[in-house]
Amino acid sequence: MEYSSKRARMSCGHTVTPESLTDWCNRQLDDEKKSQLGCGKCKAEWSFEEVSKLVMEKQGPVFDEKLFKNTFKQSQVKSCPGCKYYVQRKDNTNLSVHCLTCSAQKGKCYEFCWQCLREWKGRRPRSDKCENDGCTNEALDVLRACKFIEFKNVKGVTGVPSVRACPTCGCVVEHSSEKCKNIVCPDCKVVFCFVCLKPMSECSGKTKAYYGPCSDGVAPRQTSIPVRR
Repeated sequence: MEYSSKRARMSCGHTVTPESLTDWCNRQLDDEKKSQLGCGKCKAEWSFEEVSKLVMEKQGPVFDEKLFKNTFKQSQVKSCPGCKYYVQRKDNTNLSVHCLTCSAQKGKCYEFCWQCLREWKGRRPRSDKCENDGCTNEALDVLRACKFIEFKNVKGVTGVPSVRACPTCGCVVEHSSEKCKNIVCPDCKVVFCFVCLKPMSECSGKTKAYYGPCSDGVAPRQTSIPVRR
């Protein structure tokens, strides 16, 4: 059979054309719950690097929009500062990310910092920062410096940091100090207590009140951001 477009071999061994790959990936990404692309024949997972290199150029913006909608909000995919292709982060506890494309082009291992998006500098693995000047976790800085609030409707609770990182996924959330002490994480949708940082079921199970003090008291300022497992 003759093909009008050149075919590329994917990591799973099956071959695709840019047109068929683009169509297949767009169909997968129409499912907003889908955050990983894979082969329709053998079900093997494809890396975002190999996919982003092959999708049709004219479909790039559409593909990008869907890709970010499904995965970027989960902080799992970013554009490599070297080659600009998408790279998926495999280890949420390590800021040093290996780019296969840049490594092949440069003939040596190329890693960049997930946080400051510059070529990696310093020892690895690290979860706080690399050794490039100015590399800092802005969300963590906010947690350390935010003001304290007093809940207007929760009796006897003061000195609560106004900004918390969700204990389940690390999404940074601010409480208005209005209504009850529980809050719904906008990312993972888990409901947790803003005062003691326990899941609502655990906290409410002890106090029996959404507007009462927690039996474990006020959790201190967070010094690290939880990562989703």
